[in-house]
Amino acid sequence: MNDQHDHGALGDAEYAEFMELAAEEGFDVDDVEGAIAEAGHGPLPVLAVVGRPNVGKSTLVNRIIGRREAVVEDKPGVTRDRVTYEAEWAGRRFKVVDTGGWEHDVLGIDAAVAAQAEYAIETADAVVFVVDAKVGATDSDEAVVKLLRRAGKPVVLCANKVDGQSGESDAASLWSLGLGQPHPVSSLHGRGTGDMLDAVLEALPEAPEQTFGGAPVGGPRRIALIGRPNVGKSSLLNKVAKEDRVVVNELAGTTRDPVDELIELGGVTWKFVDTAGIRKKVHLQQGADYYASLRTAAAVEKAEVAVILIDTTETISVQDQRIITMAVEAGRAIVIAYNKWDELDEERRYYLEREIETEMQQVAWAPRVNVSAKTGRHMEKLVPAIETALAGWETRVPTGRLNAFLGEVVAAHPHPIRGGKQPRILFGTQAGSKPPRFVLFASGFLEHGYRRFIERRLREEFGFEGTPIHISVRVREKRGAQYKKK
Repeated sequence: MNDQHDHGALGDAEYAEFMELAAEEGFDVDDVEGAIAEAGHGPLPVLAVVGRPNVGKSTLVNRIIGRREAVVEDKPGVTRDRVTYEAEWAGRRFKVVDTGGWEHDVLGIDAAVAAQAEYAIETADAVVFVVDAKVGATDSDEAVVKLLRRAGKPVVLCANKVDGQSGESDAASLWSLGLGQPHPVSSLHGRGTGDMLDAVLEALPEAPEQTFGGAPVGGPRRIALIGRPNVGKSSLLNKVAKEDRVVVNELAGTTRDPVDELIELGGVTWKFVDTAGIRKKVHLQQGADYYASLRTAAAVEKAEVAVILIDTTETISVQDQRIITMAVEAGRAIVIAYNKWDELDEERRYYLEREIETEMQQVAWAPRVNVSAKTGRHMEKLVPAIETALAGWETRVPTGRLNAFLGEVVAAHPHPIRGGKQPRILFGTQAGSKPPRFVLFASGFLEHGYRRFIERRLREEFGFEGTPIHISVRVREKRGAQYKKK
């Protein structure tokens, strides 16, 4: 099993042959092994960072991921598009979910904290619970503790804002929360974060226990219906569930819990992860959008296929684009369902097609279905589209065939000469699938445009319909290159 992990998707013989090729071309063996292991990883374990507003969650997330990406402002509740980031500590990679940015005036602070903790419970393999050591444990903190206990997930307690020796006693008082040792940290200055991350690695599983949020291997494939509010997700789910419904599995707990539906379509049972449960009482749009993006991220993490609903009666919006980007970055198989198709007149249809050409370019490879959730129009086309996307998502090209293809492409379309040099793709391998992940080994830096060209040719040659493709490039280090002037 361990060999399998190190080799990515390569079998033993293929791996040995590939390493020989890499050595002949002058690549460092450890570097090549590292590249394959990195690209060949399955789903990464998920760490959620939770806590009430203004305790320094986003600052801590930036510290963990090692760059300033999560938006940090003094005002609690700064909205932003991204909530999931990749991080690495001591050679292990994992995903970090930042639940900061909730506008706590929307529903009152307790409900806001509960919303974050609920999200953490849904998706995470482990949780970092951030408490302001200077303030001490508040009623809101106690409420989160109850939720975390009920969830039974491993928790690392982070006592934040401990900037020096004097704050250690403040941190020690948090033993009273009953979550074990508080780790004194200053996320602003980085103090103590290393020890805390060591504890995080102990809490996180090596890889998620089950591949996709609770779906046993061979169980029903998991589909997330995603899209902006009021796009027709619930109507679509009700329409597909109306006949041949197998069972409705309502998770016990509050009304906010998601409902997963087992639905039989086309003779196959599918598990639909419902993301329609965005709260009705939220009046402040900012908070509603933020919570919606958390819900969407949660559903996408648990699914294998994202069916993205677009309301055809309205212009394709920035929010639609964000949702698409979220699904692509999560590496899920994708189907685009254009809903309310029956409501279009000729003029709107003409403009919609123009919008699709310009705005949907990033997912031009995704199967498209024109449906009406209300009337049930073309619902029968949904299953073949989902099956097509899953097939593309699971496709794997053998290394020999891939290298024959790369050789032809590079000979017919060499990389443009830059600064007197012409970088060349020497060889490559597909290190993983779900989604397809390729590692290309090159003699020099490959420009973004050329990588896009390679992706386009890969799709033309091998299909990959309905799936994002990840391409990483390793450049051969010249012997003694460190002594040369750049």
